[in-house]
Amino acid sequence: MELELCINGTIESVQVPVNEPLLTMLRRQGYYSVKQGCETGQCGACTVLVDGVPRPSCVMLAGQAGGCTLTTVEGLGSSRALHPLQEAFMEVGAVQCGFCTPGMLLSAYALLLRNPQPSESEVRDVLSGHLCCCTGYAKPVQAIMRAAAKMRGVQVPALEYHVNAKKTAKTTEKLRAVNVVSKETIRLRAITASAATAILAEPEVQYQVVGKAVQARDALKFVTGKPAFTGDVTPQGMLYGSILTSPHAHAIIRSIDVSQAKALPGVHAILTYNDVPRVAHCIVERFSADSSPADYYCLDSIMRYVGDRVAVVAAETPEVAEQALRLIQVEYDVLPAILDPRRALESSGPPVHPERESRGIVDASHNVAARVRTEVGDVERGFAQADIVVEGQYFVPQVQQAALEKQTVITYFDEDDYLVVRTDSPALQHIRRTISSMLALPMRRIRVVKADSSANANSKRQIMLEDLCALLTQATHRPVKLTYSHVDKFVSGRLRHTHILYLKTGVRRDGTIVANQMALIASTGAYATHPLVSPCSSYFPALSLYPCPNMRYIAEILYTNLPPSGTTHSYSMPQEFFALECHMDEVARQIGMDALEIRRRNWFQAGDTHLWVGGASGEQLPTESCGLPECLRAVAEKLNWREKRRTTLRSVSGGYERFRRGVGLALALESSRATSTSGATIKLNDDGSFDLFTAPCESGFSTILAQVASEVLSVPLEDILLHPMDTSNTLCDTNSHLTPYSALGAVKRAAEQMRRQILTVAARMFDTLPNALRLAAGIITSSSEQITTVAQVAAHALHIEGQHLVITASWKAQQTPASFAAQGVEVEVDTETGSVRVLKVVTAVDGGRFINPLLAEGQIQGGTTQALSASICEELIYDQNGVLLTAGLGNYHIYNALDMAEMQTCLVETEETSVPFGAKVFTTVPQNAIAPAVANAVADALGVRIRQLPLTPERVLHALHSQKK
Repeated sequence: MELELCINGTIESVQVPVNEPLLTMLRRQGYYSVKQGCETGQCGACTVLVDGVPRPSCVMLAGQAGGCTLTTVEGLGSSRALHPLQEAFMEVGAVQCGFCTPGMLLSAYALLLRNPQPSESEVRDVLSGHLCCCTGYAKPVQAIMRAAAKMRGVQVPALEYHVNAKKTAKTTEKLRAVNVVSKETIRLRAITASAATAILAEPEVQYQVVGKAVQARDALKFVTGKPAFTGDVTPQGMLYGSILTSPHAHAIIRSIDVSQAKALPGVHAILTYNDVPRVAHCIVERFSADSSPADYYCLDSIMRYVGDRVAVVAAETPEVAEQALRLIQVEYDVLPAILDPRRALESSGPPVHPERESRGIVDASHNVAARVRTEVGDVERGFAQADIVVEGQYFVPQVQQAALEKQTVITYFDEDDYLVVRTDSPALQHIRRTISSMLALPMRRIRVVKADSSANANSKRQIMLEDLCALLTQATHRPVKLTYSHVDKFVSGRLRHTHILYLKTGVRRDGTIVANQMALIASTGAYATHPLVSPCSSYFPALSLYPCPNMRYIAEILYTNLPPSGTTHSYSMPQEFFALECHMDEVARQIGMDALEIRRRNWFQAGDTHLWVGGASGEQLPTESCGLPECLRAVAEKLNWREKRRTTLRSVSGGYERFRRGVGLALALESSRATSTSGATIKLNDDGSFDLFTAPCESGFSTILAQVASEVLSVPLEDILLHPMDTSNTLCDTNSHLTPYSALGAVKRAAEQMRRQILTVAARMFDTLPNALRLAAGIITSSSEQITTVAQVAAHALHIEGQHLVITASWKAQQTPASFAAQGVEVEVDTETGSVRVLKVVTAVDGGRFINPLLAEGQIQGGTTQALSASICEELIYDQNGVLLTAGLGNYHIYNALDMAEMQTCLVETEETSVPFGAKVFTTVPQNAIAPAVANAVADALGVRIRQLPLTPERVLHALHSQKK
């Protein structure tokens, strides 16, 4: 049918199929701000205004919009004339990955048109129709309130620092309180005794860009709806791929017939295990010398979980591809399935991996993918010497990251016959190597391009769809787009793994821990993707938080017939911290000690050595700085711990028996011994700007790298130009998990060398020595007051001396220094319904030096929100046949704006000299302590301990009824 409608003020006539969704039509017309999210109307990413009313375009037919006025973010404002809402989102750091931003902006715009002065609750209500995995909702609310004030003509104060230095009574410590970005955040500067002496004797370096709240460099393209994500491009002649998946958790394909599907008009290729090489490889990124299991096959005759790959089709349209899948006839021999890791060892049925081609599996016959054992001291002797031994068992289920963007890969041959792979994974080199071996295509003929990614990129450091998509392009010589829908991601994607943990702690009556043991069994799912499987993870287990003379860590990583596990957010193990920090509260209760006090007596301190997984038995590593005391102090003060922890039962508005309140807290650390080498290239241009090329980093971190380059080069931040990342213009990184950290060092080193080159050329221009020159704000001044600019130096070097100023440098990260966090919550529990409502969350993070506090605050709040959601309501439930019952956002609840509690964030800075600018990797540590803090608060409110996540109403009521019995 032909429609006439007004889009962003322009009347357009559009031809549309009768059944075409409005979302599809708008994107076909080039309005890429309308995102492809859940396509069931639940995430809000596809929101448009229809006659001024926000509507999810994915569940509205284009034909229904005939004669209507449509508004997308492209019509809200442009890069030349931003709307106040767009400006406010950028100013306060409400833009993280940017995928959900356009929808939020449009709903907020509609709200402010009908209500110029909304309350915070009204803003939250409007945002409740938009899911976000990155921001934590606090910053979007803040941005909307700020924009509303601006639009009413209210003078809105600029967001600035207010630094007040003060000395404490102790000479061993100096604290500096800093109001950062917003009233929700407090920044503390904690300096140890040795560092304090040096700083008091010599003024601290005053940075011009590092440590400043700078807007994210990519925020502009997100608030204006520019095409940035993998699916936002459509190569000419593109085919659409679709995957047939297994309906059985464990089966062998007896026969497969694709003849009818191949005969379907519009089908260009169908691939099964008969059509592709049988090459065992690792899904997740590994070191080239890593001995991790290679147990994954692009297509196989053995089905190892519901959702495993059976066949893949490429066709002219998505509808034809789906129709072809229905015509493929498959007969299976169904085998017994293992759905619980506790049954994996004792199973008498066929193993998950019986094939001989797989390599590196510890014990395939007993489904053991890997075993880990690290021990210090004499643990049994320590238990014998303890006054009290406390034991506990804890269970953490699988969860899904639930990123809003559909998992998408596009592959094609470019004009030079290079295979181009467009993906949102940061593991570009791993994808390139794997596809090269599968397609028998030289790596030099493959180019992998990194597009922007929604939510955290850590879960995408592995092969997902790239291999199948590349095979289809090789078979058809046409561009191919392969996509996982939201339901597909839940069924066939990567999940955070199940853990069953056993804690045993020996403690003296004064609270000193003398022996500690953690034993766990974990499901890696159908393939060896669990972080502990690979030696390259080399992380510090949660036990390291409380070092004692006798420690033992044991882990069995087992195959099950469930979807593969993965690094949902990082290589850290929030499951371990849930068990450990709940256990610490139980130990404190048994010896009659305050939960804060037992932690203070045993916690990690600067200079302590700690255990690491991957090292030899007894090998420990020292840590230079630790801000746990400041973190815990901040959290305890803001929670009003002493007063609120005084009694078990608390009443609210007279509802003494029904509603009970409690407070709880937990600590966490994040570190890794894994090494990573990254590189950076900086090129000086004629106009004095610099092109910066680095390894792929998460959204927002590119801003931090630009800040580092700007600081070292002493040039304005806008002179640092960042470019799209792909394997043709970036250096190889050896471990993309640590790329943000190692790239920091590489950029700093390259910028230092470039600065020296610039000053050397300028010295020749002035006939003086380089050390007689001063470079600031892009201006070079000599001791005799001669002046030139960086642009003039570039022109002189090129046109007079005949040289380009280009620097490439590498930096190897030997280990990531430990970052620390303390998190506290206040909850209210309804004893009649079992519901848990989180009222307040306080998070304090030791991140070394925060290069960009604005982005740091947003990342911490986003991680905290994700952890809250997983603690309270997220759970994947399977039936007895291994079929997922909670697939998709309709059955799998994640936190929205109405669920969020009051949130306060404290940034604690410590002096860390082992890393560039003293910056630690801190973005995932806030996710480790929230779950135990919530569980401890619920135990404080109810007087009963729940040892399994999530804390659903059913579990709370069951615990209460069990206590009464």
